[in-house]
Amino acid sequence: MHVITGLIYGSTLSLALGGCSAHPEPIIDTVGVNMAAYEADLEQCTAYSEQIRIEKGAAKGAAGGAVVGAATGAISGDVSRGAGYGAIWGATRYGTEADRDRQMVVKRCLRYRGYQVLN
Repeated sequence: MHVITGLIYGSTLSLALGGCSAHPEPIIDTVGVNMAAYEADLEQCTAYSEQIRIEKGAAKGAAGGAVVGAATGAISGDVSRGAGYGAIWGATRYGTEADRDRQMVVKRCLRYRGYQVLN
């Protein structure tokens, strides 16, 4: 039961962190930039980045973390608690990585469209 609870908490935590983590807007050099065109390009690039599915990966990360956590918990004598902590760790780690990947996709997309991205 603790493993399932850990998986649920891990997935929920990852989604919460994914929603709350820093989504810094790309900083661009605006000299000579048509801001209306930039806003349209930013919207399209952001849509591309949303192909990275945080929630699916968070579930996989939680499952993998639960396995590692259960193995670690077996050593300390509490398999279910270890699995729960492992699930939370795995889901959170994937959520953070996926968020970073999304930001990179947006910035690359803007660079390829000719913007000078400063961050």
